[in-house]
Amino acid sequence: MELKQALQELRKLEKRKFDQTIDLIVNLKGVDIKKDNISAVIDLPNKIKDKSVCAFLTKKSELVKTITQAEFIGYKDKKPLKNLVKKYDFFMANASLMPSVATTFGKVLGPAGKMPSPQLGILLVESDAKIQAELDKISKSIKMRAKESSIKLIVGKESMSDDQIIANIGAVYSSVVNALPTKRENVKSVMLKLTMSKPIKVEVK
Repeated sequence: MELKQALQELRKLEKRKFDQTIDLIVNLKGVDIKKDNISAVIDLPNKIKDKSVCAFLTKKSELVKTITQAEFIGYKDKKPLKNLVKKYDFFMANASLMPSVATTFGKVLGPAGKMPSPQLGILLVESDAKIQAELDKISKSIKMRAKESSIKLIVGKESMSDDQIIANIGAVYSSVVNALPTKRENVKSVMLKLTMSKPIKVEVK
């Protein structure tokens, strides 16, 4: 089924009391998840939702929730660490603080896939302009990391237009394919679904 038709079919389903997400599922074949590191930071044409961001910086910023190095000691215990990871979608850091960030927060941020990286979240220069630019980038980015032979990513919300969702699907699908060892040969099937619906098999060109 083509994307436009699939979205029309999903929109006909029972309406829920919340703005459901549109999920893209890419089922893989011929891939060894343990050996092949399939990951990417994907830039979306259209923002899906506002994201909560926390930054590890040398000084407080009015643009973003900031944890300075002097405050790292308050996160030695697991409970405040876990609460921090739950509270924020993304983390950014001054490059000079990354060794300390890795030591203090790595054991929780790493498994959650929220460690700042060169692709997204690391600031070489700590200025308002650079912080704002990184926040803008984060607002339109999603991280993809395959942990099983099926990759599921949010590509939109019901409240978005079909054209916006389709543009996001195109960006996400091409990024996933480019991250695969043998590209399209590793794609078994592609499906689209709402939060509360069954998946519909689709064709992505």
